[in-house]
Parts: sequence; structure tokens; C-alpha cells
Amino acid sequence: MLTEVTELYGISVYTDKGVLLGQVNDVIFDMEQQDIYGIYIAQPNPQVVENGSAICVPFRWIKSIGEIILLRKFPTFLKVPQV
Repeated sequence: MLTEVTELYGISVYTDKGVLLGQVNDVIFDMEQQDIYGIYIAQPNPQVVENGSAICVPFRWIKSIGEIILLRKFPTFLKVPQV
């Protein structure tokens, strides 16, 4: 089944443990490989991602896409490196 990328915007993303991670704000493309790299979440759940910092979830971590996006794996708590 084909899906347009714009249909992914706003879909809720859940971790493999069923915790709401956030909503899809954008899709990141790898133009050289002509493939989707990942989904961008601008305001993730601060209980899952340190300080609620924006993240990109690799597309290979996605288990299924439907009414929601369910991840195959995700850390219990993601610490954001200091820049």
C-alpha cells in the first residue's frame, strides 16, 4: 500500500513500550540513496527525551504505520548530548 508523505504529518508516535513519544512534524530524506532517513519530532515527550529536545527517529526503528506509528525499539530515556 502506498502512502503519501504528507499523510504522516501529525501522526502520534509510540515507543515499543506504548509510551507516547510525540507527533511527526517532518520527514527526513536521504537524497543520495533516494530513501526516507527518519521522522522528525519537534516536541517529544520530556519524560522520554531529555528536556523535550527535538529528535529524528531513524525510519528503520519503525515497526508499523497506521492510525499511529509504533516503534520497533526506542531507549527508555534518551539523553541529549551537550553541544
